[in-house]
Amino acid sequence: MADDDIDRTASLMTPAKLAQVKPRAAASPAAWLDQMAADAAHQNVRRIAELRRQFKEQAKARDDSAIAAGIARLAKALPHLDFGLLQGHGIWSRMTGKSRAAATEFAGRFDKLKAAADEVTALIKGFDKQVRDQAPAGDLSLLDLEVEYKAIEKVQDQGARWLQDMRSQLKTRHAQDNDAAAAKQIGDDEARCEILVARLKVLREVSAAAQGAHQAARAAVARRLSLAQAPQQLGARLADWRSKMQALVDATTGEGESASVDAAMECHRDLQLALRDAGADCAQMRAQDNALAESLHALKQQLEAAQARSPA
Repeated sequence: MADDDIDRTASLMTPAKLAQVKPRAAASPAAWLDQMAADAAHQNVRRIAELRRQFKEQAKARDDSAIAAGIARLAKALPHLDFGLLQGHGIWSRMTGKSRAAATEFAGRFDKLKAAADEVTALIKGFDKQVRDQAPAGDLSLLDLEVEYKAIEKVQDQGARWLQDMRSQLKTRHAQDNDAAAAKQIGDDEARCEILVARLKVLREVSAAAQGAHQAARAAVARRLSLAQAPQQLGARLADWRSKMQALVDATTGEGESASVDAAMECHRDLQLALRDAGADCAQMRAQDNALAESLHALKQQLEAAQARSPA
């Protein structure tokens, strides 16, 4: 193969990132090109492996179980607040005797729920801070991963063009009268094409897996941001619930002015619905995290296949 063919081969197989490649020492220019074909885009592959580890570390740093468990506990406990305790002989609030004892029991149950509600309120604040603190690093990792898998796609495009060009040349060279040396060079170039074909196949798998991981990570981030906004609404409902319930308890125990039982019951139902929705959001967040973990595992497998043929 002529010098200009070698130059063109090297340039077609080395886009911006690949221009910095320093393959392992080879015994000849032909061997060097073989190594280039086998190791195409290895720097991008290495960087994607680093980013995969970053995503794993970021996932470990997240603690979504606490807020999910707190919401589940409060949702399970709320139905135990029996408004029937406040109903005696057809009248509500400020009752005596047995009815007052029932009102006192109602107040005791509310006190227990109030502690669980306070816990959820604190968890909401902590979760919101966690999401805000982790967002910049997560966004940067997402951007970097997109840059790297798109760079690999460019290498694939250039490699495909090089193969098309080389095979066209090989077809022409096969039609010529070739001596033993020329025939050997044709065979070497054909073998080099197969090396690159195998490498491009591996890179295709890496690129697809990296893109899948990127999509899963972006979906997980979106779900987490959505959940971070939802607790703000839940926090407002908790505050409203606590206020109305405390007013009702004060009224029924004779420590406050009259309060609307119907309004308190409606607020209680609204909080139960809000907790149900928040629990569903937590479940979806876990599902997104599981999907991300699966995609990162799939990416690991493809990276191992690609790195097995790359420089150490």
